[in-house]
Amino acid sequence: MTGHEYIKRLAGDRRVSRDPRQHWPELERIPQDWSLNVWVRVVSAFTSYGAEHRRLRNMIAPSFTPRRTEALRPRVQEIVDGLITSLEAADPGEAVDLRAKFAYIIPNEVICELFGVPTDMRAWTRRVMDAVLNTGASPQEARAAYAEMWACMRALADVKRVRPGDDMTTELIAARDGDFAFDEDQLISTLVLMIGAGSETAVNLIAKAVHALITRPGQLALVREGKASWDDVIEETLRVEGPIMHMPLRYAVEDIDLDGVRIRKGEPIILGFGAAGRDPALHGEAADAFDLTRTEREHLAFGYGVHFCLGAPLARMEAAIALPALFERFPDIRPAAGVDGPVPQASFIANGHQSLPVHLKPVA
Repeated sequence: MTGHEYIKRLAGDRRVSRDPRQHWPELERIPQDWSLNVWVRVVSAFTSYGAEHRRLRNMIAPSFTPRRTEALRPRVQEIVDGLITSLEAADPGEAVDLRAKFAYIIPNEVICELFGVPTDMRAWTRRVMDAVLNTGASPQEARAAYAEMWACMRALADVKRVRPGDDMTTELIAARDGDFAFDEDQLISTLVLMIGAGSETAVNLIAKAVHALITRPGQLALVREGKASWDDVIEETLRVEGPIMHMPLRYAVEDIDLDGVRIRKGEPIILGFGAAGRDPALHGEAADAFDLTRTEREHLAFGYGVHFCLGAPLARMEAAIALPALFERFPDIRPAAGVDGPVPQASFIANGHQSLPVHLKPVA
């Protein structure tokens, strides 16, 4: 489904589940080396239904309250300031990969700190999470990525049992070892999805916003002239370039009639969240255009209904700090000359760039 209204209806419909163990009869026929396996088979709030989903989500939600999110603001600012300082060392004619050097680091540092990932484990964590997001991997690569990712998150849990801290992993372990019925697989699966998906949305939001502005000088001028805000930039980027293209899968709990289209019980459903923001039925013939003067920019970039992304306020805050800081310090930022445009990620899930080459300074 790619239409905004249909996605909204299905995402909010109790007859639609995200639990394949209950509601996808074909699950056991799916090979273990399928590249989407990790996103479908994990047992967590992302892939649960009904009362079980509410229970698991309620265990995660305290980490993303408005107060806890706002408490991260000084640290996000500190990370951004440090990266800006590092970028100042670039030569005027140097092509800088702004995704790798800026957009990628901010959310990953924040999510690693939120979950207490030790400094010496962060490179490993990022590498395995990037690998499982590569849904274009071969079956052998997918199987290896799945195994290493599981080993990495199990190692994190082992470390936090020995050295607990004021972090979400420690809290999840306390729930696992306390009175909650929260088994080890659910713990590891939750870490996989929260650390992996928890940073990817903001990485792509920041990188896509930068690319949108440096390739559309007229839109950037609106911001600089005070005719559009950074919040406008963020929301329009989320609409036009939703950071998550698809989050597989959902399943029909019973037969569903959607305006004459029959979805049969047990059939899998893919919701194209990235396409919803460009639906001309909602946004008109110019739905594909990045337009900061647009008055209607409703989107489903963070999902809808009971599975709405808990980390949405954090992703918005990270972008709201990163973008103005970058453009204020480097007003001449532009696409790198002589370099092909950004190559899309090899991912069915994420809507991002593999790299974002830019020039930060004018050539004398």
